[in-house]
Amino acid sequence: MGLFVGYDSSNYTTSVAIYNDENNEMVSFKKLLPVQKGEKGLMQSKALFGHIRQFPYLTETAFSSFSNEKIKAVGVSARPRNQEGSYMPVFLAGINSATSVSASNNVPLYKTSHQIGHILAGLYSCKRLDLISQKFIAFHISGGTTEALLLTPDEDNIISCEIVAKSLDLKIGQAIDRAGVMMGLSFPAGKEIDKLAQKGKLNHKPKPTVIDGNCSISGLENKFNSMFENGENKENISRFIIEYVYQTIEKMTEYLKKKYGNIPFLYVGGVMSNSIIKERFSKKGGLFCEPEFSSDNAAGIAIYSFLKHKKV
Repeated sequence: MGLFVGYDSSNYTTSVAIYNDENNEMVSFKKLLPVQKGEKGLMQSKALFGHIRQFPYLTETAFSSFSNEKIKAVGVSARPRNQEGSYMPVFLAGINSATSVSASNNVPLYKTSHQIGHILAGLYSCKRLDLISQKFIAFHISGGTTEALLLTPDEDNIISCEIVAKSLDLKIGQAIDRAGVMMGLSFPAGKEIDKLAQKGKLNHKPKPTVIDGNCSISGLENKFNSMFENGENKENISRFIIEYVYQTIEKMTEYLKKKYGNIPFLYVGGVMSNSIIKERFSKKGGLFCEPEFSSDNAAGIAIYSFLKHKKV
């Protein structure tokens, strides 16, 4: 029994989490990287520097929740996906911090991907970690990823991911953030668009494009640009965007259910914390986690270190 630490440094969020296997308690702390008003994102160099500045404070804050408990292992997201060539400089900040904690406490360091962290955080929040021993589908929908993954048990990586559907152009979260910048909202814009959408009216019929399970999002961007230019208010534009996204993911889900049958479907990533989308898919049996575990976070990385340590 002891503590399992997780570090994650995505392009916009610095995260530290600690899992206590004695009582199944998770403490998770994260901080968005600052993005100036009107900007659509961050250069990797700025994001990396931001993580380096933020990790010491988050580490100190996370460990202040514990006193005499012993660290058993440390985990870190070292790459976006568990695929050859998957690399982003921002993950170096997490690797450096995790390596320091691992070495100073003389405990193992386990490296995985940001994507695996998202999936395990979702399963932990849903109380469905049992799914790592069977086949299931996970949608990972965020600013950098729009993918449906077939997950199967894996001896070395806990679970292995096979992309079975994806966006052929823009990522869904990317389109949402572009709409937010266009409307003068803060970046990332998902939370504000969620609130605006709840007050808006659907004055235009969404016509999502899904072919063989894969989606195209460029049509959404063209439509909300046109709506904005024609004077549509922010609430109605936001409502249209969320409805378009929901129908897109619904069509992808229907295709995959026909192909893979009655297996569990998990939905994770920042976009999947949207209240409207979550409510609708939850009624259809989809597995959704709490928003804090759906958006970028290190909780799944801490769980990964725990699961890896159990096998040693």
